[in-house]
Amino acid sequence: MQFLDQAKIHLKSGWGGDGAVSFRREKYIEYGGPDGGTGGKGGDIIFEAIEGLNTLIDFRYQQHFRADRGTHGMGRDRTGAGGDDLVIKVPVGTQILADDDDRTLLADLTQAGERIIFLRGGDGGMGNASYKSSTNRAPRQYQNGFPGEEMSVWLRLKLLADAGLVGLPNAGKSTFLNAVTNARAKVGDYPFTTLKPQLGVVSHKGREFVLADIPGLIEGAAEGAGIGDRFLGHIERCRILLHLVDATEEDPVEAYEIVRGELDAYGAGLEDKDEIIALNKIDAMDAKTLTKLVKKLEKVSGASVYRLSGATGDGVDEVLDRLIEAVGRLKPDEGEPAWSPV
Repeated sequence: MQFLDQAKIHLKSGWGGDGAVSFRREKYIEYGGPDGGTGGKGGDIIFEAIEGLNTLIDFRYQQHFRADRGTHGMGRDRTGAGGDDLVIKVPVGTQILADDDDRTLLADLTQAGERIIFLRGGDGGMGNASYKSSTNRAPRQYQNGFPGEEMSVWLRLKLLADAGLVGLPNAGKSTFLNAVTNARAKVGDYPFTTLKPQLGVVSHKGREFVLADIPGLIEGAAEGAGIGDRFLGHIERCRILLHLVDATEEDPVEAYEIVRGELDAYGAGLEDKDEIIALNKIDAMDAKTLTKLVKKLEKVSGASVYRLSGATGDGVDEVLDRLIEAVGRLKPDEGEPAWSPV
């Protein structure tokens, strides 16, 4: 299934039904009086977050959504039936944004089964029975149904994961993800093998957590280069970052600093997240050179640097032990409110 992390859609809740003009007609009752009922309420537009979805691709083929109109009122004081609500199913982690310059956040669905009434249907109009008075015994007045609400919105998917993989293109993130999960991410000996975010479940020593791999970052990603700003959005909700640095790079320290600079420039809390740094592809380096690289990287980062090889599995268990400990210790981000009124 193709991955799509944002889509624009148009929504319209249902109109209310019109009120009825009707008069009671029964044998032996000459002046029955008005008995026109009220129209039914229009259907609501409802969003629901469900498990099992991890893409917005369905919204590429359907962009317009309209709830049903309420039924008109009827005689004998019968109120029209309400229009059916329209439930739009989206992946967990979907944000709903206003179609404005600021892309104002309107709703954030972070829990499976979470539902919000996003647009309310219009109320039904009153029938002529509602206009009866002591001075107007046979009104022919009625009320039209009220219009529903209408607006265009952007849907943006931010994947929910416990830990996120970051690094330059070809740093070995997909190889590592495949080594510790069943994600089966595409692997190749060239940059930008990964073109879309990947999720995998890590099972290690009786514990499980979700690991996200995003396409490799490049300089300027925080400003949108290579749509890197969208990729970075997928790790905003992660509790911890695993920063893989390619030991075979010409300058691994510079590679580390480029990614750190993009995380700091993007903001949104990424710059303050706990980070585990690991020098990858150690199987391609001699021990002496590797030791020098580790010391340089520790000096620049001010943190311990792990050594691993996603291809051979060396050092992977030690990194997973650290991730398990960190994921269990860190609480999920509070995030933004689940619902803001339109």
